[in-house]
Amino acid sequence: MDHIISEKHGGTTDAGNLALACVTCNRAKGSDVATVADDGGVIGLFHPREHVWREHFAEDGFRFIGLTEIGRATVRLLKFNSPERVEERRAPGPKSPHTA
Repeated sequence: MDHIISEKHGGTTDAGNLALACVTCNRAKGSDVATVADDGGVIGLFHPREHVWREHFAEDGFRFIGLTEIGRATVRLLKFNSPERVEERRAPGPKSPHTA
């Protein structure tokens, strides 16, 4: 389980602020709620209670493409397309919440 908004930032430990996340994503996100955008500004990360996955991400084989600034920032920060992550998606067996 991941706190969408970390307790450090005032998030609560209730169903409305929790989301399934693989260990790798949870560790990469940490307590972050935002990251650096393409233009050097600050952009919030994908919020699973407020955003629709398919509006922000597309699949290209076993890779994810950020369709929006939020999607691109989330893909980059959570390292969705690192070689190890792509290989995880290729492998047979149980998948993380972010599978192609």
